[in-house]
Amino acid sequence: MIKTISDIARMAGVAKSTVSRYLNGGPVSERTRQKIEHIIKEQNYVPNTFAQSLKAKKTNIIGTVVPRLDSFASSQTLMGIDEELRKNHYQMLISNTSQDMDREIEAIYDFARQKISGIILLAAQVTKAHLHAIAEINIPVILVGQQHEQVHSLVHNDDQAGFLMGQHVLSKGHRKIVYLGVTEKDEAVGIRRKNGFRRAVDACSECEVSYYETGFKMSDAMAAASLILKEQVPSIMVCATDNIALGVFKAAHLNNIQIPEELSITGFGGYDITEIIHPALTTVQYHYFQAGKLAAHNIIQLVLEQKVDMLSVMDVELIQRESVDKLAANRV
Repeated sequence: MIKTISDIARMAGVAKSTVSRYLNGGPVSERTRQKIEHIIKEQNYVPNTFAQSLKAKKTNIIGTVVPRLDSFASSQTLMGIDEELRKNHYQMLISNTSQDMDREIEAIYDFARQKISGIILLAAQVTKAHLHAIAEINIPVILVGQQHEQVHSLVHNDDQAGFLMGQHVLSKGHRKIVYLGVTEKDEAVGIRRKNGFRRAVDACSECEVSYYETGFKMSDAMAAASLILKEQVPSIMVCATDNIALGVFKAAHLNNIQIPEELSITGFGGYDITEIIHPALTTVQYHYFQAGKLAAHNIIQLVLEQKVDMLSVMDVELIQRESVDKLAANRV
């Protein structure tokens, strides 16, 4: 079994620097790349990434800051990031901040001190403190889920998602609507998603729409929905996330309200569980795994000092299921 990159270089008939460049994600010819990959697989060579990091000015490690790990969106995004990084011989180091803003800023500085090559930041919001930290560390950073004109960003098309859901709700004949959202400190979910929905329903003069806020946790949504349902029972509750929708499901069951006969419910996200529950949840599918892969690809390009668009936008898709009742066939 080969043990060093010198062994690989000798077997491939190339310079040691060429093998080193390949292992660190640098440019090599296609023919050379295939030759090196074949030798590595054939010989079961495992690069000593720690030793490489000690010698290199930059490591092959990408830091990823996440607000929470117990989230379908976060886990799927991380899986996509990990797959793309591994394919390109990079490794991922994760910092979970438990939705603590101070820990988020601290994680950015911690990664910089550890000589990581780039940072992927899954931020709930972008503050002046974030921008100051990003400018100060002088390391490539990509925002995922939020955007800012000063930082490379990758977002899901939240405005379009909200608009698609608004159009769908109207097409099913719903006119008495509750929108259960989140704080506007979260620009993507709290503002853009809601604004897209509002853009669709504002075109309907017959609509009666009430807007409420809750937290991202299912328990918070359940409590908020229980209070709302004591005040009124709309024909539909449009929830800013699938997790919130699941909380509303629970509140409806506790109040003996039938879904969708007495209350229709929708979400956003496309979590796996939304297809399993009964009735299955109408939602907007977000492609978190693909977003993770693209974020990883983009950060690698930035590390290699290649050009990357300041803003990348992921498409979304409306998934129609059984949780929305059609109130009138002739309503549009």
